[in-house]
Amino acid sequence: MTTDIAAARQAASAAASAAAPPQDALGAAPDVSFLLQHTAHVLTTQMTAALAEIGMSPRAHCVLAHAAQTERTQAQLAELSDLDKTTMVVTVDQLERAGLAERVPSATDRRARIIRVTAAGADVVAAGQQIVDRVHGDVLGALPERERAVFVSALNRLAGGHLAVPADSPEGTQGVRRPRQPRK
Repeated sequence: MTTDIAAARQAASAAASAAAPPQDALGAAPDVSFLLQHTAHVLTTQMTAALAEIGMSPRAHCVLAHAAQTERTQAQLAELSDLDKTTMVVTVDQLERAGLAERVPSATDRRARIIRVTAAGADVVAAGQQIVDRVHGDVLGALPERERAVFVSALNRLAGGHLAVPADSPEGTQGVRRPRQPRK
């Protein structure tokens, strides 16, 4: 790690500590919302910067990586990537213009279009996955080794359990994203 990066991380850590509200000022419980939102935001910015090395965004990499795994429709990729239809269309349009993916008819359903990854796209997926793995490794490497598996296990339990499904917003409120409706 270069000295500049280490210094930037130390400064960011100090700023995050200073920005974190004191526990007893707001209540007895730790501010889990702040901790999760802040770390997710910083991880997103780090991932965005890292993938920019190869001209990709995290969203485009996610779609391309899922498309490379198996034959999937645009709707299936949108669901896997947690994207709305409009954002998915824009993303696939960008991938097509870059020559990384193409829409082709499904062999099993003539109404459906499959997103096929091109040879150039497969190369970008491989390079992107190395970057994603490096960024994730850096995050986990910031924790003592004995805490890494516990941290990932706890996040998996939350993501698959208590925090698996967003709450519906009461009528008249804004700002909370509604969960996707399952396709029938």
